[in-house]
Amino acid sequence: MHTEHDWITTTLTADLLRGALDVERTEHGLLPHRLPARARAQNTNAQLAMAEAQPSGVRLVFRTAATAVELDTLRTKRDYTGFPPRPDGLYDLLVDGVPAGRAEGTGGNVLTVDLATWAGEVTPGPVGTVRFTGLPAREKDVEIWLPHNETTELVALRTDAPVTPAADRGRRVWLHHGSSISHGSDAASPTAIWPAIAALRGGVELVNLGFGGSAMLDPFTARAMRDAPADLISVKTGINIVNADAMRLRAFGPAVHGFLDTIRDGHPDTPLLLVSPIHCAIHEDTPGPTAPDSEEIGKGRLTFAAMGDPAETPAGKLTLTVIREELARIVEQRAADDPNLHYLDGLALYGPKDAAAHPLP
Repeated sequence: MHTEHDWITTTLTADLLRGALDVERTEHGLLPHRLPARARAQNTNAQLAMAEAQPSGVRLVFRTAATAVELDTLRTKRDYTGFPPRPDGLYDLLVDGVPAGRAEGTGGNVLTVDLATWAGEVTPGPVGTVRFTGLPAREKDVEIWLPHNETTELVALRTDAPVTPAADRGRRVWLHHGSSISHGSDAASPTAIWPAIAALRGGVELVNLGFGGSAMLDPFTARAMRDAPADLISVKTGINIVNADAMRLRAFGPAVHGFLDTIRDGHPDTPLLLVSPIHCAIHEDTPGPTAPDSEEIGKGRLTFAAMGDPAETPAGKLTLTVIREELARIVEQRAADDPNLHYLDGLALYGPKDAAAHPLP
């Protein structure tokens, strides 16, 4: 720690956090969660457990005249066996809503995942510190957006001036649920994930329930959305259900209805946008499951292949084309009684021409 400042340590509490639906107190400090405890207790999937504890869209927000801020965290970084280490997670600083700095995480645990078995092994590491200096010497709102793809326990907050929780700015709350694209996957930084970009441009408070690999129409996620405050709700679904070959058409339609019914139990009139999958060439007309391409892994490249048979689509196997048609049909049917329900075709966001011009990494 630098010694030129007279540091004030502020107790980390839930009222300093935005974008988390729950906060767990650990032996180290606070662990933000994007699903409440009841939902986590009903989940048995390790991938979702990891994803919801990665604080995508979660930020530390406070008011202070401090010119220097230090945040101690214990992160858990994810690496893959046989591949180079992934980049360190980043912390984005905003002052009165304007980008004002960026810092890399240090120290922490490393979770090494074997892609052949999806087994993971944790190598423990020390608490790390991120530091921001040169902030304007006036009262201001400070936001530290946490790494979107690293589990992050908040250990200590130090500043060279007192800290108070930021006032409620009266902004509307946008509650979003989606897959890894909403989670941020390999986005450059926590404010570079698309929900953060949209929220910052739109002047709304983001609650991002984008869970890598885990937008599965889980009832406990729908109940979490039912119970969370929201002025606008969006649900982007389909790709993970194909990835996992988790449903057939017979189950998919009723599951979508049930998910929407549950949300509507808590938000009967809130604008609700259902978004279908963006373009993904391997699954447009070929069902799942999706699997890592073993030949490419042998070359040190992580790519995926569709393992399903298109001939099974008439029997109910799901492709992205089928899912888009079904989601459009469901919204058209329900909108007769629900004028605040809307549909957005994912191909309008990112279609085949976009994929050719701007292929996803």
